[in-house]
Amino acid sequence: MISWGWRWWAHLCGKDVFRNIPEQKNRSISSLWRSYHQRTSGSLLDPEIRKFLEENTEITSSGNLTPEIKLRLLTPHCRFWKEKAALWPYKEPYWAIYWPGGQGLSRYLLDNPEVVQMKKVLDLGSGCGATAIAAVMSGASEVVANDTDPIAGAALMLNCELNKVNPFLFVSDNLIGSEVDSWDLIVLGDMFYSEQLANNLHQWLKKCIRTYGTKVLIGDPGRHHFVCHQIHSQLHKVTEYSLPELTQQESNGSTSTMVWHYRP
Repeated sequence: MISWGWRWWAHLCGKDVFRNIPEQKNRSISSLWRSYHQRTSGSLLDPEIRKFLEENTEITSSGNLTPEIKLRLLTPHCRFWKEKAALWPYKEPYWAIYWPGGQGLSRYLLDNPEVVQMKKVLDLGSGCGATAIAAVMSGASEVVANDTDPIAGAALMLNCELNKVNPFLFVSDNLIGSEVDSWDLIVLGDMFYSEQLANNLHQWLKKCIRTYGTKVLIGDPGRHHFVCHQIHSQLHKVTEYSLPELTQQESNGSTSTMVWHYRP
């Protein structure tokens, strides 16, 4: 039986997180904030989902670049690391892996809090929520986490509890291609998994920058659809981190991860 871990990492270059989600062209995050605020800002996590996640993830803070952040993740000690994928009752849990690009972004924000202090921040493709949590810890005035899997939002609430961070807004709409909003900073890690997604990100992020002067930071360990895309010629390398041994073992040969500033 192929384990979840091998199954995910074997498809690193083929994951398209947004493949079946329609673009929300006429909705801004301001309207989404009104729609989601009451549902995500309190302790309204469904008890059954909470129980399932607590029973099928492990709390860990080791083997990654941010030991000061505790996260509920899928590890080799968890049932679904080796269980048949079809038995997982929700969308494939890409959020349950702490991907290298997200690790680099989170480390950078924790080490450089001035980047987010008193800033309005969007964590696009937030996954486990580590980078959004790092932004809160570093003094961001407003943080929104966005992932198209609603269960990622439930996991985010649990991770906020673990780190004694007040829950913040989670939005499960696909924001790529939507009406842009006045973000001070957009962070995204490990999002360049297909040419089409890379193209959509390139155009939408460029629109955010040109409309509101938004700063965009991208975390990536050097995936094909990132380094070979035209966006790469418009990036400034901010920093590079060597990945811990455990992350290297799980990341298809990657030994480091980089943070880039997108400046079209």
